Amino acid sequence: MSLRLAALAAHLRPAPRYFTTTSTIGQSASAAMSPAIKTLVDKTIAENKVVVFSKSYCPYCKRAKQYLAEDTSDVLVLELDERDDGSQIQAYLPTLSGFSTVPQIFINQKSIGGSSDLLKLSHDQVKAMIAA
Repeated sequence: MSLRLAALAAHLRPAPRYFTTTSTIGQSASAAMSPAIKTLVDKTIAENKVVVFSKSYCPYCKRAKQYLAEDTSDVLVLELDERDDGSQIQAYLPTLSGFSTVPQIFINQKSIGGSSDLLKLSHDQVKAMIAA
């Protein structure tokens, strides 16, 4: 085998087996989740009409917070990048919403998705969801 073919073949080899997939990482993070984190997140969602799990530098988070601010002042925002337990909170959120990105928006204890999902709703729809 020529040197060029050997180099090409090396690039085409399957990934070593010691790499884990994202789903495995997510499962292990969820399995090791602190009960205190679960309680904190569940209680926060239960006790507030509108909760946004956000990161302060995220443009999608900023857009969602601005959109919600037009409808209500009663929004609790948790900036995960500014909290010591932010990564643990973010690791737990997929068990509630089905996705791990931010923002994650909950209105009356229901996950409505992220920024794109929120912006698909009219302001009247958002106000109705908050009032329900």
